[in-house]
Amino acid sequence: MIKLQDVCYVRMGTRDMEGAEFFANDYLGLEVDDRTKGGVYFKSDERAHTLCYFEGDPADQAVAFVVASDAELDQAAASLEGMKHEVHVGTPEEASLRKVKSFIAFNDPTGNRIELVVRPEHSGRRYHGTRDAGITGFSHVGLCTTDAARDEAFWTEVCNARVSDRIGDAPLLRIDEVHHSIALFPTNRAGIQHINHQVATADDVQRSYNFLSEKGVKMVFGPGRHVTSMAKFLYFEGPDGMVFEYSSGVESIADELLYRERQFPADPTGFCGWGSKPDIKEFKN
Repeated sequence: MIKLQDVCYVRMGTRDMEGAEFFANDYLGLEVDDRTKGGVYFKSDERAHTLCYFEGDPADQAVAFVVASDAELDQAAASLEGMKHEVHVGTPEEASLRKVKSFIAFNDPTGNRIELVVRPEHSGRRYHGTRDAGITGFSHVGLCTTDAARDEAFWTEVCNARVSDRIGDAPLLRIDEVHHSIALFPTNRAGIQHINHQVATADDVQRSYNFLSEKGVKMVFGPGRHVTSMAKFLYFEGPDGMVFEYSSGVESIADELLYRERQFPADPTGFCGWGSKPDIKEFKN
């Protein structure tokens, strides 16, 4: 079994680097940590980076997860190749661009690009965003799935994810005590469905709603409260149509023996306890 320790970073191509950097820095509230030729790295916590925009096709996206050692990375590569996944072993130059010691890359069954990394860099200093959005760190990703049952089996049988709850056929998966680090949303394509950053308080969620609304940023869901994780949330649209989320107060699941997954309806009531209705295709299915 591939033992995922944490969700690490997101890499996304864009054809408008200037616009993407402005949004991530001035609107989203991340901090520019580094620049390379064709790429900008943003931090949201003590890690060296949790988001990288690079010059390229917006459909070129990857999500990284940490594994413990090179030995586990080699075991993961062998397991994946045994299941007929094409595995790319990162070169030292590619690893340097990702600020990790080593990594492999592969596609999950839907075609989402996944990277497994060893020893991601930490910055040695606190995150300090240009805009005080209250961000405490990068927390989870939503991934598109063209077959939710198949992809759930991959993440829970090949990897160590566990189902916390389901909204319709969409499973919310945890890899540690946090309610979910991966959410799988049924649709007809591959790709990252949304990117979440935790913020300190519900006040931060409301302040960002007001700030981003005044700036003309498209709101797509919320403010609201998830009935699954109990987090207060706000979803909004960023560059290249990517959806970003702020949330605060996500539940932890400390007792694995006693916890049982729950089923919620695949309608707005399954997503929000405050009555907010989503303007996001995958949340409407």
